[in-house]
Formats: sequence, structure tokens, C-alpha cells
Amino acid sequence: MDLVIRDVRVIDGSGGPSYRADVGLDGGRIAAVRREGDPALPGNRTLDAHGLALSPGFIDMHAHSDLALLRDPAHEAKAAQGVTLEVLGQDGLSYAPVDDPTLTEVRKAITGWNGGAPGDTTVDFDWRTVGGYLDRLDRGIAVNAAYLVPQGTVRMYAMGWDDRPATPAELARMKQLVAEGLEQGAVGMSSGLTYTPGMYAGGAELTELCRVVAHYGGYYCPHHRSYGAGALQAYEEMVSLTRDAGCALHLAHATMNFGVNKGRAPELLALLDDALAAGADISLDTYPYTPGCTTLAAMLPSWAGEGGPDAVLARLRDDSTAEKIRHHMEEIGADGCHGVPIEWDTIEISGVSDPGLASCVGRTIAQSAARRGEAPWVTARRLLIDDRLGSTILQHVGHEENVRQIMRHRVHTGGSDGILQGDKPHPRAYGTFPHYLGRYARELGILGLEETVAHLTSRPAARLRLPDRGLVREGYRADLVLFDPDTVAAGSTFESPRTLPTGIPYVLIDGRFVIEDGRRTDVLAGRSVRRTDRRPG
Repeated sequence: MDLVIRDVRVIDGSGGPSYRADVGLDGGRIAAVRREGDPALPGNRTLDAHGLALSPGFIDMHAHSDLALLRDPAHEAKAAQGVTLEVLGQDGLSYAPVDDPTLTEVRKAITGWNGGAPGDTTVDFDWRTVGGYLDRLDRGIAVNAAYLVPQGTVRMYAMGWDDRPATPAELARMKQLVAEGLEQGAVGMSSGLTYTPGMYAGGAELTELCRVVAHYGGYYCPHHRSYGAGALQAYEEMVSLTRDAGCALHLAHATMNFGVNKGRAPELLALLDDALAAGADISLDTYPYTPGCTTLAAMLPSWAGEGGPDAVLARLRDDSTAEKIRHHMEEIGADGCHGVPIEWDTIEISGVSDPGLASCVGRTIAQSAARRGEAPWVTARRLLIDDRLGSTILQHVGHEENVRQIMRHRVHTGGSDGILQGDKPHPRAYGTFPHYLGRYARELGILGLEETVAHLTSRPAARLRLPDRGLVREGYRADLVLFDPDTVAAGSTFESPRTLPTGIPYVLIDGRFVIEDGRRTDVLAGRSVRRTDRRPG
């Protein structure tokens, strides 16, 4: 054996009881699991793991590391949590498939998520297809990565930023782009239905695209149309259209937010239980925190986004149009803010693209406005313009009881929704997985430890249809985490969001140490994980 991990508590990802064993790794695979009393395994190297638990590597079902994996080889934010696989291409907006004009527009639109604005040279955008992006990942990354075809990017590519139904020719082009992305290795399709231009798609258009996804055995992962005033109706729409398309459904960051949804998680879970009982293939992910995180520009009404980022800025600069935007946001409830009138004291700036605006970070819009002696909209409008829509926010609108009830559900998986940009990112980017293990399993007992591990490993692997990941089994890939159940905890907080976790001393990918003795090694063992994995071996 290349490595034998001795006397370890195996939490194998199945949800069943843990057991003590020696685990042997060879050639990047789990070669042997020998329980107490079995003959000892010989190894070229041994690791005494007494006091530690061994589990499959954690799978982040909702990650925004599309550029971070290329820009930052260490990628400690995820590697140190025990994440060995991330699912990228989320919320309907990412960097493939594109042509040159579409790439420029996407880079503008999601600068707040990923950086990479036009003019940023830290990443060489030397791909245009899904397959090209996955090939770029295969040059060596910190953790493994799967990809969803982003429906908003596809719509932008096929018909620009227009708020109208697609023509038959445009719909055919979108279906072709989705099919090509799946053929090249994407595991499904995502949408961001509160983000332009993806939100301009009607249900019939989305159903047709989902039929393509279903044909290839992928799944649909929507950020649906509302997490606020119309949340349950939005969930119902996703369940209905995927049923009509015969497509598997994975609900992204499946929360129930804003005051209108306090205590309403049971209604969502009843909806899902009814659909599951009727034969639907549904799963979901959540992060174990209450605030959300997105861009300030995402709060704008959808009509203000037609035409793309430059058109948005032009509308904001026009006084009469800006007043109309304010009216929709503050008095009606813009669809970008989930149909709820915006509360500026819940909108905290977490990052800016222009360093000259750094004084806004860590303050709510209401606080910054009070310091300036002006109305909150005046402050927000100025920031949107001056930062060219690049500001990220924390939105403090969640409910702890909803978070706890949803994470208990039998189809729940873990997803960080981690935006790594900004001076004060959401702590979920650095803390989601140890927070599940330390806070919600050990301290609160919301889930048992074995069940928590199953939520973070075998369940997402099953959704991704990965036949050799997500369990500690002989023949499975040696993507593994060793952690201390008594001390594992998220180090990241809202005050210090980039603090690394504790209690996770070893992480292996492909049988190689990515984290060893609590420190990041220089190993880049991650590769793309494709719908049909085409890597040698």
C-alpha cells in the first residue's frame, strides 16, 4: 500500500454506525478496509489516526470558485474545510459556453462574485466552450470540480440581454448549446431566476432546456424566482416544470427568507415530500447560516437589467429612471429583491471592486447613509455607479428555525454558496462544512455525526451520479478527510471571515495529501469531474 491509515474511526458516508479500522490506499484508490481483528495491512507509509475520524471528502454542491480555482492554487478556503469536490457554474452565470462578446458581458456581470472584470489579467480566459473550461481545470487545481451549464449565459449567448420570449431559432440555439455542454462533460444546468438575463426565460423555455438535460442524464439546479414573497410558488414552479420535462431537480440554497417566510419551512418540506412520494427525483442544498450573499446590483428590478451592465449604469445615472428604480425597490418590492420592499438596514456591503470605496465595507447601506446624512437610496445609487455594479453584499434576512428544519430533510446536501471575493466575505465560504460538523452535529445535535457526514458526501455523490465517490469503500477514489469530532469547528466568523477551521488535520485527494498536519501542501491533485469522466485511469 502507498499509505495505511491505522486505527481510525471510519464514518463511511452511508449514514450507518462508525467503526474502527485500518484503511489502505494505493494508486489513488481505497485498496483495503480492515476492521479490528483483521490482519494488519502492510504499507510503505503509515499514519496513526487514533482519535481521528475518517470520512469521504466533502462535496460542495454550490460553489462560486469558477475563477478562484485558477487564480489561487492553494485554495485553502475550501481545501482546509475538507472539500474535495466543488460544483461550479452556479446561478445561471459563468464563463462557458461563450463567444468573445458574451465573455466580456459575463465578466462585467459577475465581477462581484468572482473578480475577473475586463482588464483583470490574473486569469487567462483561453477557453470558450464547456469542454475547454474543463480542460483548463485539468491542468491542475486544488480540489476537484464539476460544472453546470449556466442557462443565463446560454441565453445571453443566443439572444443577448433582451427581456422577451425566445424565437424558435433562438430556443433551438440554446438547446444546442446546453446539449454541447453536457456532451463535453457538464453534469447538468443551472439557472439564476432572479438574475438577468436568465430570469427573462419563461417556464416553457426552461422546460424545453430541461428536456435536453434529462436526455443526457443530468440535473437542473435553479436559483428560483423568489426566496421571499413568492417563495413557495417559485418552488412549485420548479417542481412542476421538471416533472413535465422528466428531469431531476436539485434546489440551490433552498432557504425560506424574509419576514414573510418566518416559520414556513414545514410548508416547503411538505411540498417536496408530496413530490417525492409521487416519484419526483429531487434534492437540495443549504448552507448553515441565516444571511444570504450576492451583489448589490442583484437587488435591482429585472427591467433595469435589460441590455446588460452598461445599460444598467446608464439607467442609474438618469435621475428620472433612477427614481423609478427606487420606487420599485423601496415601495413595491423588486423581483431582484424577491418581491419584498428592500430594507436597507439588512444590506451590508461585504466587498467592493474599487479600493477607494473600502470605507463602505462592513457597514449596512443604512449606516453609510446616516454617516453621510443622506437617504439610503442615494448612497446605494452612488455605490452602484462608482463601483460599476461590482459591490457584494450580505443580506441579513434569514431565520434560524427554517435553516435547522430544512437541513434535517432526507434529500438535503451541503453547499457553501461561497463567494470568495471582497474584504469581508460571508463566513460560509471558509466555514460551511466544519460548521455543520461542529455546531450543528456536535453542539446542537440537530443531526447525528454519521448522518451529517452522509449529507456532505454520499448524498451529493448520488446526485452527481458518481459511482466511485462519496463512500469509504474498497475501489473508491481516495478523496478523504481526517477530522477530530471533538474539536472540529469553523474558524470563520462575520467579524473574521477568512479564518481557517480547526480540527481537520488531513485532507487527501487522489490519495495525496492536500492538507497535512493542518497545513496546505503544494499538491494540486484536483481535476474536472465530468458527466462521463474522461480522465486516464
